[in-house]
Amino acid sequence: MKTELEKCMSGELYDCHAQVFIALKTKTRELLSKYNALPYDDKTARRNLLREMLGSVGANVSIGNPFICDYGQNIHIGDNVSVNMNCTFVDCNKITVGNRVLIASNVQIYTAAHPVELNERLTSGWTADSGEYFWRTFAQPVVIEDDCWIGGGVIILPGVTVGRGSVVGAGSVVTKDIPANSLAIGNPCRVIRKLNGEEQND
Repeated sequence: MKTELEKCMSGELYDCHAQVFIALKTKTRELLSKYNALPYDDKTARRNLLREMLGSVGANVSIGNPFICDYGQNIHIGDNVSVNMNCTFVDCNKITVGNRVLIASNVQIYTAAHPVELNERLTSGWTADSGEYFWRTFAQPVVIEDDCWIGGGVIILPGVTVGRGSVVGAGSVVTKDIPANSLAIGNPCRVIRKLNGEEQND
């Protein structure tokens, strides 16, 4: 039988209030409190805390504060990455950020979701003393490939991959994959043209 963590990472419905997740969140909240209190110019302390908090972090990575994440250990960041202030990474599943990526202020990346149908979303037979939570949760990974720029206030939803070299315009809500070398904007986000000399096929 799979553990709740194994269910979570494989995209199945899982109990987001299982003890393993409570422990992860407690540890990460403590690290975030320390990180967000650090001076901007204390590069060494900031990098050390990122290494402790995140799953992996490459060279020359800057994450502005305040920064919010869920577990931390599911976030993997490559080299030469800038994440600006006030970003939220809900990393119930993996969030993978490639190399040479720019992420502007107020970007939100979500991996957690719930079934759309009410009878699937609510836990059957739930009572306040049942020990279960009243809605069902699942999580899907998000990938931002190399050389992307994610504009201010962008929201990226679970299961999305933003292809290499793409730019997502400010304020966009990304509900599905963005192909490589694309300029995409809007809610829902859509490709408006190709970049780097590529032709767009409608």
